[in-house]
Amino acid sequence: MPAESLNDLQRRIVAALQVDGRAPWRKIADTLGEPDRTVARYGTGLIESGRVVVAAVSHSEHSMVLACKSASGTARLNGEALAQRSDVTFCYLTTGSADVVAEIGYRENLKELLSLQLPATAGLQSLTAFPVLKYFKTIRGWRTGALTEAEDQAMLSRTGPDRTEWTIPETRGPKDDDIIGALQEDGRVSVEALARRTKMSETSVARRVEWLLGSGQFSIRALVDPALVGFDVEALLWVRAPSHNVEALGRELRTWPEVRYAAAIAGDAQLIVNVTVTTHLELYRLLSRGIWEEHATHVSTDLIYESRKRGGRSM
Repeated sequence: MPAESLNDLQRRIVAALQVDGRAPWRKIADTLGEPDRTVARYGTGLIESGRVVVAAVSHSEHSMVLACKSASGTARLNGEALAQRSDVTFCYLTTGSADVVAEIGYRENLKELLSLQLPATAGLQSLTAFPVLKYFKTIRGWRTGALTEAEDQAMLSRTGPDRTEWTIPETRGPKDDDIIGALQEDGRVSVEALARRTKMSETSVARRVEWLLGSGQFSIRALVDPALVGFDVEALLWVRAPSHNVEALGRELRTWPEVRYAAAIAGDAQLIVNVTVTTHLELYRLLSRGIWEEHATHVSTDLIYESRKRGGRSM
């Protein structure tokens, strides 16, 4: 993605897409109080340039976070190999001893993943897997702060808040995978185009999209490099905490605007938290808050210096 930051209106359009990635440009313009044509021009430009990607993220029955150590000089190779997997939702290169961190979804193939597939990843020296036990926040719940509370609520009217729980059925409808696949390519694809692709009526397609979204089969996310919207510092926090404190800590972290993602995990750490801030000093202040002393026993911080994949899409 380009390194230059976005202007104020572009940031507000991105913020609106974060709430409802499929919202018509007219609705976004009405919510922001801007001319329809201006919003459509800026919004289309953001998407066509690749600075913003609106895409469906298919939810998995289970997921785990992989903390990978790469052979010397192969972190980028390792990260790219993981990012190419369709079951990987995010992949970051970090300053930590685990220099590549990724999230991967799975269903019944955990043994094959851990004993055969993942150990064969190019550049991988060793890995530790942390099964996700509970999500407190996903990146769909992250806001850049460019909207007022009223504007955010107006955009939420169609989609509802961030979902952190879902149940995946054993089987889907015969055309559901085609619909999800099309939305993974382009989260703003029209119902008319979906109908042509799936050979269904527009009414039936609209109903299936609403059901798939409402039942949590996937979510629509607007993916943007945080640096483009003013957040130049991104980090992963590995938090150790007594088991009786995890729920309270996770609920509190969910409310922090700096937190993009937070999940309870199984392993040496009890929580993994993705945060983004404007400066290193702001990160220091976040890590100095009293809640850590109150609820956690140890917080390890790794800076993210490159993203290979966000929300299921290579960056």
